[in-house]
Amino acid sequence: MKTNLSTLSICLAIMASTTLTAQSAGIIDESSGVIEIERSQILIETVLTKEEQDALSPSAVLQSLREGNLRFITNDLTARDHSVQIRESAESQFPKAIVLSCVDSRVPVEDVFDKGIGDIFVARVAGNFINDDILGSMEFATKVAGAKLILVLGHENCGAIHAAIDGAELGHITKMLKNIKPAIKMSTVATGPRSSQNRLLVHEVSENNVRIAMEDIVKESSVLRTMVESGEIEVKGAVYDMDTGVVNFIE
Repeated sequence: MKTNLSTLSICLAIMASTTLTAQSAGIIDESSGVIEIERSQILIETVLTKEEQDALSPSAVLQSLREGNLRFITNDLTARDHSVQIRESAESQFPKAIVLSCVDSRVPVEDVFDKGIGDIFVARVAGNFINDDILGSMEFATKVAGAKLILVLGHENCGAIHAAIDGAELGHITKMLKNIKPAIKMSTVATGPRSSQNRLLVHEVSENNVRIAMEDIVKESSVLRTMVESGEIEVKGAVYDMDTGVVNFIE
């Protein structure tokens, strides 16, 4: 059986250090721009089972995200059979982690960590801050669904961070940006203008915004705090670099 993937998809999966190459993977049809790959040569990552999830530790999940990001930045992505994964995950899900990300379209969370269907929960809100709805989602992901890790993922050149620094006001955006103000207040290391034109300030605010979210998770949720204290889960933070694709984890 053969799987047809577009040239772009194949480039992402086999470029650079990938184990698949255009020569070894199959036949290139230059007229259609399609490479036919034998299914046996596609790396298939099956949907996680309850037993496999139970056996994971928070540190192992974190390492899995680190390794996935390395594959992302080297274009060594896992080629997945999504139709199979859809069917395998239809009845239940046992993800490894929940990631809180910004809504920014340039941060494709599953791709950034080379994860597929059923691998991770993803919560999104502009500026990746914590509120009751996000906390409830995290409690469900961990206490109910068994995820082992909470990752707060900020990113460079964040529009919400820019707008908060510059004091933008518009409709509900005004109230939303108030959640980022504490990170601006605590960012005093960067010198220069206190505006979004100052990249050092924007970076500092982005990191501090992640740190505040991490603190709020354990401060505002007794459920999550208890799980952290017992070692069931860990809360980590990181900032995604749009220029390189690298996720820089906050230690």
